[in-house]
Amino acid sequence: MDDELREIRERKMEELRKRFDPPVSAGDGLHDGILILNETNFTEAVSRYPRLIVDFWAPWCGPCRMLAPVIEDLSTEYTGKVQFAKCNTDENQQIAYQFGISAIPALFFFMNGQVINQIAGVLPRPQLEQQINATFNIA
Repeated sequence: MDDELREIRERKMEELRKRFDPPVSAGDGLHDGILILNETNFTEAVSRYPRLIVDFWAPWCGPCRMLAPVIEDLSTEYTGKVQFAKCNTDENQQIAYQFGISAIPALFFFMNGQVINQIAGVLPRPQLEQQINATFNIA
């Protein structure tokens, strides 16, 4: 019985880690379809993807961690329509400074390389979807 409980506990802990631990900014630049941006690939991503939403976050930020699973779900839902990306402001302070980010989470909506909308803080998913659809004219 103890082994079974340990196995269940380990499985549940892994599920929670996947859900609440945001992606690490290192690696191949992609995490479950979400781009991981840094000072090396940020400019290229903004110019490459005509519709891009960048989530500026930090690992210590509680609201950022609440928003992470919503961003992951929306990334799947909007596949082929909008590309989602994350940029860790602790690791990429120059980018955060460049965009004047003083509060996180901050979502920046880029269209054809230009910022066309931004949201600071966490919105409920329906309001966030409404913002995405309105900003990018998605029916």
